[in-house]
Amino acid sequence: MLEVLFIGLSLGSVLLLVALGLAITYGAMGVINMAHGEMVMVGAYVTVLSGIWLGANIFVAIPLAFIVTALLGLLIEKLVVRKLYGRLLDTLLATWGIAILIQQAVRLEFGLSFFGIHIEGLGPGLQNVAVPEFLQGAFSIGGAEINRYRAFIILVTAILALLTWLIMYRTAIGTQVRAIIRNPKMAAACGIDVERVNALTFAFGSGLAGIAGVMVSGFKTVFPDMGTPMVVDGFLVVVMGGVGSLLGSVFSAGILGEINGLVASVTNDILARAVVFGIVIAIIILKPKGLFALKGR
Repeated sequence: MLEVLFIGLSLGSVLLLVALGLAITYGAMGVINMAHGEMVMVGAYVTVLSGIWLGANIFVAIPLAFIVTALLGLLIEKLVVRKLYGRLLDTLLATWGIAILIQQAVRLEFGLSFFGIHIEGLGPGLQNVAVPEFLQGAFSIGGAEINRYRAFIILVTAILALLTWLIMYRTAIGTQVRAIIRNPKMAAACGIDVERVNALTFAFGSGLAGIAGVMVSGFKTVFPDMGTPMVVDGFLVVVMGGVGSLLGSVFSAGILGEINGLVASVTNDILARAVVFGIVIAIIILKPKGLFALKGR
């Protein structure tokens, strides 16, 4: 049972890693970012390329992936998303198109394949990332075998969740983000530079997705389409927890991860995923604003 609970906790950690960025961008900006999964994919490919080009391990890839995906997110926000605020369906379609473009760019090796130039590590093929030796294998707790790498993912997720909470609730920029979540027009009237805060929020959310890609690459195969199912999982967590609620995202990720792990241990992964979807649908019907929705007047 302890092993099953640990697997559920590790699954929940991955869900939370993916959902952290969505929780603040969707809540603050009202943007359905369908390209968020591609930020995860880019982070995974940064891990692959840093290993090939620099001989770097996963610890070096974490800050690199954050910087690369944050800059890419900042570019997307300035060129596309900024022009679509207040148009929810338009942001969905636009970011979906961006997601397709990023996928095809990776498949085509950023267009260089047309000129006969090959970038090792990119393309439509599958890639694998080597985990550092001391993170391989398992250790025993109470007779249960605990995977070292999954324990590492839980630790990284806890650190990032705490860091995000500190930024949101203990810094000036976090106060501004929460003000925009509540009422963007009133925040602007009070002198907050909404465009600047939105850009930084989008970049930070994209950077978190990049780190999620680094973590996922250690136990999943890296390929251009890997981000598509992850953005769905991220939105499940955000919607169930409550839009804009960081605490809600943490608890909903843990609940969904444990349910997935428990059902999968008894039946199989496919049925476990169906049960997760069913529970989220039921919660949306009973509590449309989520389990931990922000209170308002």
